[in-house]
Amino acid sequence: MPIARIVISCADRHGIVAAVSTCLRDAGANITQSDQYSTDPEGGRFFMRVEFQIGDDSLATLPASFASVAERLRMDFRLWRSGERKRVAVLVSRPEHCLLDLLWRWRRGELECDIPLVVSNHADLRADTEMFGVRYVHIPVEPDAKPAAERRLLEELGDEYDLIVLARYMQILSPDFLERAGAPIINIHHSFLPAFAGADPYRQARERGVKLIGATAHYVVEELDAGPIIEQDAARVTHRATAEQLEQIGRDIERTVLVRAVRWHLEDRVLVYGNRTVVFT
Repeated sequence: MPIARIVISCADRHGIVAAVSTCLRDAGANITQSDQYSTDPEGGRFFMRVEFQIGDDSLATLPASFASVAERLRMDFRLWRSGERKRVAVLVSRPEHCLLDLLWRWRRGELECDIPLVVSNHADLRADTEMFGVRYVHIPVEPDAKPAAERRLLEELGDEYDLIVLARYMQILSPDFLERAGAPIINIHHSFLPAFAGADPYRQARERGVKLIGATAHYVVEELDAGPIIEQDAARVTHRATAEQLEQIGRDIERTVLVRAVRWHLEDRVLVYGNRTVVFT
């Protein structure tokens, strides 16, 4: 029997878990994993993620039967069926470590998605990308022609992608692009946000004499490096480290943080509310 999952958010109230589990039981489903969280049991926001086994015929009728439960409890929900693979586009500049780690893990079957497209504002990584059988599109971004480059990028993306990943794409995307992209965007920032936002964070960190450096994966919003945070990690460093050594340590953190964030998003483990996230890991 295929595995499916359902992700729910709604105002917290009594009886939500019972209503969900009863609906799944009546549909012939067997729950294999369930996670839930409430921001406040008295009037907060409730989040739930449930994985279950169910027959094909029952799965076909589940959306209609669950919709009545969702309407009664005013739930937002999304249902995923086994075999539905999200389509991911990756944007990158010259740094290759995050891109190659994503492609390698995708080829190994560690990421529940398809990656048909990589777009870059430089031509440097074409051979590395095409080695994985992925189409590589070079869209230069000239300082005086950025709107035109974004229009071309939107044309390449169309409405075919469920997620866009910025794997060290060193361009600030305009509010117009973010509005028209039609998919969530995950960025890896080479700093432990909210500290050292913007450019050259490792040099900023060294100048401040930090003892920890890290990386942050977050959803992209209009305000630079201010979107809901999905994942972070850090490493301890000493005063002896140069900015270049900090950057080398940081690259390892960046790629692992990004792949965790992308994997959790693909598996519907990340739920956004306001500028925060609930991550069921």
